[in-house]
Amino acid sequence: MADSDASGVTEEGGEDPVYEVAAGWVARLSSPDAAESDREAFEVWRSSDPLHGAAYAEMDALWRKLGHVPDPRQRRRPAKGLAGIAALALFGAALAYQLGLIDRMQADLWSGVGEITHATLADGSRIDLNTDTALALHFTETGREVELLRGEAFFDVAPDPRRPFVVRGNGLSARALGTRFSVRVDGAERPVDVAEGRVEVTASGRYVQVSAGEAVRLADGNAPSVVKADVGRKTAWRDGRLVFSGERLSAVLAELGRYRRGGILLLDPAAGERRVTGAFDPHNTDDALDAIAATMGVRVTRLTPFLALVGSPL
Repeated sequence: MADSDASGVTEEGGEDPVYEVAAGWVARLSSPDAAESDREAFEVWRSSDPLHGAAYAEMDALWRKLGHVPDPRQRRRPAKGLAGIAALALFGAALAYQLGLIDRMQADLWSGVGEITHATLADGSRIDLNTDTALALHFTETGREVELLRGEAFFDVAPDPRRPFVVRGNGLSARALGTRFSVRVDGAERPVDVAEGRVEVTASGRYVQVSAGEAVRLADGNAPSVVKADVGRKTAWRDGRLVFSGERLSAVLAELGRYRRGGILLLDPAAGERRVTGAFDPHNTDDALDAIAATMGVRVTRLTPFLALVGSPL
């Protein structure tokens, strides 16, 4: 394994996970809602390896040097330039990565950031896991329940009339009626798409039935409604493609950001309203950003392995 320098990046150019987790702990323990249980869990992690304490000390020193996000009441100036933005994005990305680890500890199946994985369950049902997804299985003699902890998954359900197949997550419940469908639990406006058969969806105390070629849209107050949908395009990630048709650049960048560890920051809101049509490889979001830069005339600046800026330079 390559040695790590103080930046938390390996000599081979990849991120050092010890520094990612250390940065996440710095961000978490600096938060005003940090609990005693967080501090106890941190001490367990820190004491498990001398490298953990050293990495935490370096990340903590960098955090203090750059300063926290300023309190408007104190009229403090934010960290200047791209370095300050990069550092804040690094800490935020590392914290998100750490929270992903918590979900994975509870999961029976999971995928990493940028990974698309496939699994066949004991009942013959097949599941495709999109990037950064974790789920827990609760199968009994009378029912089959999947708890989607994070991310997005596509379900090809094996029929079993005696045991209903139900996916739950983020306050939503989707009951399969012999079907193929996807569920997403990251706050997306369209959390359920149905490719085949029917699905009974319950959200915010309301029930809707969704058929093939339809999707569930969550309106204000998260009330579900049924809309027509291009399900094949929406679930093309299963075949290693992200397909967009006349979608806002801001939405495309947000989608690409799901497949990379770190973040994509749009600097030009006006550019974000421009429309994008194309297909990209989710396994290589850098190529996707280069294609967007070339075809749309926007600048892409990569500051660190964790952060890419899109739009006019600062």
